[in-house]
Amino acid sequence: MNPERGIVEISPGAYHLPSYLTSQEQLQLVIRCRELGTQSTGFYQPTVRGGAKMRIEMLCLGRHWNPMTYSYESTRSDYDGQAVPPLPADLSTIAERVATAVGCLLEPDICILNYYPPNGRLSLHQDKDEHPETLRAGIPIVSLSVGNTAQFVLGGMHRKDQTQTIALASGDALVLAGPSRLRYHGVSRILSESGPKELNLNGRFNLTFRRY
Repeated sequence: MNPERGIVEISPGAYHLPSYLTSQEQLQLVIRCRELGTQSTGFYQPTVRGGAKMRIEMLCLGRHWNPMTYSYESTRSDYDGQAVPPLPADLSTIAERVATAVGCLLEPDICILNYYPPNGRLSLHQDKDEHPETLRAGIPIVSLSVGNTAQFVLGGMHRKDQTQTIALASGDALVLAGPSRLRYHGVSRILSESGPKELNLNGRFNLTFRRY
């Protein structure tokens, strides 16, 4: 971890940890994401209800999130029917560490790994498909960013609430917990060529960890 990092509380339960990962950790994470993404159960471009393609490539670990049914499952039934790969311990350990840094507890059993190409976007949404007890408890979501900077949009509990935009740079972590667990959020833009050159990454990897 980067000893010079700070913690910014955006709103109650929402924390931004700029430069949380060191340069070496970022490079290792990019290598890891590429390894996972090029396996037979690697990245695919999801199709949502209505038939539109999402502007990201997705890989779920631990449990698969089905964008057609908005539910978690053990196979990728919306795509190729393959069993979901497990969540590697080395990745879950990072998420646990981030949660602890802001005074939260997370024992993740899911990671959604998204690759954002230079024109990638993700519309405003709530992460509300986990188990009701998990949501009621406000168990956090931990997000890690590597690669190009994302314009992250954070809203309120309703889609039309006022939003704010936060630049999530390579190595940044973000936590949504407690009263901010169900805030709407999305990515409006990826800033071209804004990531560290040594990562050799034309786009952005984002890993979000959660407990089902």
